[in-house]
Amino acid sequence: MTAYGYFLSSEEFTPAQLIEQARLAERAGFTRLAISDHFHPWNDAQGSSPFVWSVIGALSQVTTLPVTTLVTCPTVRMHPAVTAQAAATASVLTSGRFRLGVGTGEALNERVAGAPWPPFDVRAAMLEEAVGVMRELFGGDVVNHRGEHYTVENARLYTAPTEHIPVYVSAFGGDALALAARIGDGFVTMQPDAEAVWTFRDSGGGDKPVIGGLKVCWGHDRDKAVTTAHRLWPSEALPGELAQILPTPRHFEQACELVTEDMIADAFTCGPDVDAHVTALRAYADAGFDEVYVGQIGPQDHEFFAFYGEQVLPRAA
Repeated sequence: MTAYGYFLSSEEFTPAQLIEQARLAERAGFTRLAISDHFHPWNDAQGSSPFVWSVIGALSQVTTLPVTTLVTCPTVRMHPAVTAQAAATASVLTSGRFRLGVGTGEALNERVAGAPWPPFDVRAAMLEEAVGVMRELFGGDVVNHRGEHYTVENARLYTAPTEHIPVYVSAFGGDALALAARIGDGFVTMQPDAEAVWTFRDSGGGDKPVIGGLKVCWGHDRDKAVTTAHRLWPSEALPGELAQILPTPRHFEQACELVTEDMIADAFTCGPDVDAHVTALRAYADAGFDEVYVGQIGPQDHEFFAFYGEQVLPRAA
């Protein structure tokens, strides 16, 4: 059975708002939380970018729900040894309810310290090595590692996780799906793509969990909700690899001048139609997803959570 969680958007909301959303999500009947890990928002209209590990620490004190990063890039902006320490502490604080979602990242977030942005095949190799380093460190022993991309010297996590930290790998396309199946404890993708789920499982993923997510814009007026989604999240309609290679919010704003409200109306479920929201969730369940995370675009938190808690989640279950 598919489990439904709430997606906390670090790009759109302040730390205090994210913590309040977590409380509301648990009360509404969502059974887990995901949170994005960004240095920049996608555009200035979103306007936020708190440090995810600080927010997770706060979340551990206000909710009992599992928390997953969707997704962290442990390869460029943060060394995998530092990411391992952050993830281990998150696991301890949440009493083992933390899951580490990882991916090859975006230039938008990873080039802030001036490091070069490699092509995908290099980033994939970096991710594989980074996951191996983190798994070693999670064991709590002293780790020395000299690999192609990373060096670790006499490193030990004294605050080591007492529970296994699942590492879920984000992937798009055949080679990436094979990598996720090989090194991950699960697979992350944001589209309800049954073929990708089948390919992951057939490539060695077996019965490992498949995790997805979608954004919606609930509101009493569908047209106004579409306008809100277009203002805040036009980047969701950009094609191809643009999301991985554009370096700044300003560049995304320039690219998004090509995105129309009609495109956003097709990309997101907007408005108050219960059937439309239920259908959007069931598309993931029908495609074989184990976990699906829903994020609300815009500020109407209390009304959104009441709507989902009372009308959508009971029908989607």
